[in-house]
Amino acid sequence: MSNTVYGLRVDAADAADAEKLANFWAEVLGRDVASGASSEFATLDTDLATPRLSFHRVPEPKSVKNRLHLDLIGPAFEAESQRLLALGASRPRPPSSSHRTRAASVQAWT
Repeated sequence: MSNTVYGLRVDAADAADAEKLANFWAEVLGRDVASGASSEFATLDTDLATPRLSFHRVPEPKSVKNRLHLDLIGPAFEAESQRLLALGASRPRPPSSSHRTRAASVQAWT
């Protein structure tokens, strides 16, 4: 299943392993990782209709909340939530009935 991305404010994200994180997001978004990806740098292939998304390795471990935020919009909320969890995402907090979209927040940091 492919997702529509809204609210993209950055085109690069820090990672401990850029290729591993790029592969995760490629699966989430239904895109491919561009050739030449490595643990140092990786980017998702793009066409002119989708935003470029790149990952860069940084030496320091994560010390604050995730620095990449994508709003994922899909037609089947619970099925998509389960798909993301199977890919390695985690729920940051239990879902609430008033904020169902928060239940599908993707937390991925490698």
